[in-house]
Amino acid sequence: MSPLNVHKQWYPVNGEVIYSKNHDGKYLVAWHPKSSTENERSTIVIQTEKNQMVLFRQIAGAVARRICNYSSNGDKVNQKMEAGFIKFGSRIDVFVPKGSKIKVSLNDIIIGGKTILAEM
Repeated sequence: MSPLNVHKQWYPVNGEVIYSKNHDGKYLVAWHPKSSTENERSTIVIQTEKNQMVLFRQIAGAVARRICNYSSNGDKVNQKMEAGFIKFGSRIDVFVPKGSKIKVSLNDIIIGGKTILAEM
């Protein structure tokens, strides 16, 4: 994401938060391959009604150094709810179940809460 983008996130699926954790870390540039595992980040896993697991991460970068994660274990969430905010933006990784049909392509401009990323 660019510092000019909106940096709030919505939950990618409906379900229950079964894991929510903040991880301290470095502040590498967000596009660095190791930023997903070495930077400050929040990891959230949601279990859907069909028992599918979706993991997403809010990842801080060299400029963005503040993550607001609104998730707590046991929360019932839906795609219309805000999941958090990254101050000054950075990166979001979304991991969907194997076999999901990806609906976006590299370099697509997406709109939070509107663009469908994948169908499971």
